[in-house]
Amino acid sequence: MIAVKICGITSLKDAEMAVNYSVSAIGMIFCPDSPRYVDPAEVEQWIERIPDSVKKVGVFVNEQIDTINNITRQLKLEFIQLHGDESPEFCNGIIRPVIKVFRVGDDFDAIVLNEYDVHGFLFDTYKKGNPGGTGTRFNWDLIANLKTETPIILSGGLTPENVLNGIEAVNPAAVDVNSGVESVPGVKDEEKIKELFSVLEHSNSCNNPFRVIRGEIHDL
Repeated sequence: MIAVKICGITSLKDAEMAVNYSVSAIGMIFCPDSPRYVDPAEVEQWIERIPDSVKKVGVFVNEQIDTINNITRQLKLEFIQLHGDESPEFCNGIIRPVIKVFRVGDDFDAIVLNEYDVHGFLFDTYKKGNPGGTGTRFNWDLIANLKTETPIILSGGLTPENVLNGIEAVNPAAVDVNSGVESVPGVKDEEKIKELFSVLEHSNSCNNPFRVIRGEIHDL
């Protein structure tokens, strides 16, 4: 099955729900402006109960690099997902492998990817003033023919109903699902998660980005 990350996890209940369906990774959003924001101190109370097989991803938007690295150490995060305007140099200062997010609109120019030496590229929907979690998908044709050795993660309005179409169009290494498996922002819906994994049961990926590909992850 293709690697799946469930993002916007705000509670142990939802984290364990995702784990029960063999998710590859869970994402916690540490951006205070997000309706799915979770306090790192709250996450610290339960994150060690999540099995090592499920990777923990911290999501940040234009945050200070010291804050990101401190939270990474505090929670022993394994990947960092950057949703803002972070430069290549900024990404190089992060102490964990970086998944750099690009929001795709009609004027998206893939040449920018050449500037980044990161662990993975995640493509999300562009909406002015909104760094992510829009619940709408973008035109997959805009990235359908990308030539890159960096693993691609497809996001942006994915649901159990459209995820296979997205995989067929983009051929990503993984998918990232958030609002498409929620009852309300920040609360996951088990029936939707169950449906998602049922749909993806026979999907394939040979380049799981939540395994270490571009260098080892060392203990903090």
